[in-house]
Amino acid sequence: MFTGIIETTGKIKAISVTGSNKTFWISSPLSTELKIDQSVSHDGVCLTVEAITDGSHQVTAIDETLKKSNLGTWVTGGEVNIERCMQMNGRLDGHIVQGHVDTTATCIDRKDLEGSWEYRFQFPEDFAALVIEKGSIALNGTSLTVFNVTNNAFSVAIIPYTYNHTGIKHIHIGSIVNIEFDLVGKYVTRMLMLQNNHR
Repeated sequence: MFTGIIETTGKIKAISVTGSNKTFWISSPLSTELKIDQSVSHDGVCLTVEAITDGSHQVTAIDETLKKSNLGTWVTGGEVNIERCMQMNGRLDGHIVQGHVDTTATCIDRKDLEGSWEYRFQFPEDFAALVIEKGSIALNGTSLTVFNVTNNAFSVAIIPYTYNHTGIKHIHIGSIVNIEFDLVGKYVTRMLMLQNNHR
């Protein structure tokens, strides 16, 4: 379980392929503090730390993860957002994020507003019920508030701190990002669907 408040970013040092899996070596300021078997969010995807050496840690994405996320497009030298799992004795500064990516979205607009940045993303219309005006969303693992919501698009505003301390500064028109919708919204949508099916 995560909060969507990014702790640091990491650099992809190496990528290897074994069958349908992809293994990544990632160097970050937190790598030496991690433990093997620990769950860590990488651009919003919960991955298990498998090995740690020389200031880097290793994680593997299986086929299902690669299909649902943008991890298949990662390249050596790329930057990823890193967040360790939340501590239950602290404040929840973002919102509840599982690290289970639902789908991807495409950046269709980016504006520099001279003090903040505004991004617009297009997502599959099948998920329209899970995106609400002023609701929460995890974008590459970052907890953000959405606005100007339509059936297949939304906007987010980025403050300077978030821009400078996460990988969002590398997102441009055409970039593919990982999206996790709000957990509460998913449960409500599921309950309504089941109720309608029993009528």
